[in-house]
Amino acid sequence: MAAFELSSGFARQEPLARLGAPVLASLVDRVRQSAHLSVLHGRDVIYLVEERAPGRPPLVTNVGVRLPSHITASGRAQLAALPDVQLRALFPNRAAFAGRVEASPTRLSELRAILIRERRQGYALEDGEVTEGLVSVAVAIRDRSGWPIAGIAVTYPQSPATDRAHLVTEVRHHANELARRIRG
Repeated sequence: MAAFELSSGFARQEPLARLGAPVLASLVDRVRQSAHLSVLHGRDVIYLVEERAPGRPPLVTNVGVRLPSHITASGRAQLAALPDVQLRALFPNRAAFAGRVEASPTRLSELRAILIRERRQGYALEDGEVTEGLVSVAVAIRDRSGWPIAGIAVTYPQSPATDRAHLVTEVRHHANELARRIRG
């Protein structure tokens, strides 16, 4: 049953992946860092498209990989766009935080604090939680009603020389472009 659910989920997401692939390619060309597109599936994110920048370190976010949403930038960008009641339903107790890493939240109150900060700043940030030495910035893609349907993220090596503001601007621009394409 789980295999059927997963495969049918990919079939439903194929149009999103088809629309997202050229947007991610453009994003990678602009920022010279790797990028990916993911969707929420329960408490996890599933990676639908990944575009790797030449010469950049390998990532764990290959197409089809599932990770706990609360430890990833693209997952938290989408979680931050959800109403509180939905967030509570996804994370009803401490057991819901399984798969966590050392710096990730262990309670809903901790996750809410992170999501409030990320909602205010307009992007989600993951700094070494998934892979030591790598940082990701992400923005949610919303449908017409404001519901998060996907997340776009850029992942890059930790460095004080990185212009995070520029990366966030580019991720936002490309997320808006994908949202425009989805809406037709």
